[in-house]
Amino acid sequence: MSHKIDRVRNLLSRYDSALVACSGGVDSGLLLKLAAETLGDRVTAVTALTPFSVPGDMVRATEWGDALGVPHLTVRTGQMDDPEFMANRPDRCYHCKSILFTALSGLAESQGLSVILDGTNADDAKTHRPGLRAAKESGVVSPLCKAGLTKAEIREAARQYNIPHWDQPSESCFCTRIPFGRSITLEDLKQVALAEDFLRQLLGLRVVRVRHHGDTVRIETETEALGRLVERPAAQLIDRYLRAQGFRFVTVDLGGYRTGSLDP
Repeated sequence: MSHKIDRVRNLLSRYDSALVACSGGVDSGLLLKLAAETLGDRVTAVTALTPFSVPGDMVRATEWGDALGVPHLTVRTGQMDDPEFMANRPDRCYHCKSILFTALSGLAESQGLSVILDGTNADDAKTHRPGLRAAKESGVVSPLCKAGLTKAEIREAARQYNIPHWDQPSESCFCTRIPFGRSITLEDLKQVALAEDFLRQLLGLRVVRVRHHGDTVRIETETEALGRLVERPAAQLIDRYLRAQGFRFVTVDLGGYRTGSLDP
């Protein structure tokens, strides 16, 4: 793995300066660490503020930037004003990332930064990721992916570098909780956000996804935690809360959590 880290450093050293897109996850956390070590004060971090971002991600991105002494900016993007994004077709992520990278390109230019970097890893390239096309079109560079670093290797490297959230479960935006073909709305996003926060607070779940199927909610969590969702009194509290949020049927997915369960 060390030779891959060296390759990342070599890739980074080719740039005079960089704007690092930080989601608050372990991938961009490791990338920011390596960029700060390689480019010093010529690095700036940025995180997008959207209605579909997971709140904890912003906290982690800000705290990690502060710990590294890297300036951390935020940018508001306009995905919710874009009909193509709101239509929520299988290429939704392409439209989302196109809007994001357009905003970051303008920010990088205004800050005099020569390249935009993101934390895409080698595993991402093997899954349904329409946003990768947008990154390529916008000239965004993915050093971790170019170096062939997998998610497992990134976690191990992050652990060795004492990155606080090295074992943080992977997150994804709230739009991934809504099946393709159902339009993205602020109401649905709010229902999902409130429901997931409630479940984490009530049961201390590390991983939870609330899939929004109109009047039905489908809860996914790690298989070893499934029993906690149906035990009383928790089950009664969950049912009462989610019905109060507007759902008619509250269900638990017995298959447990799996990434991309709504992908085509």
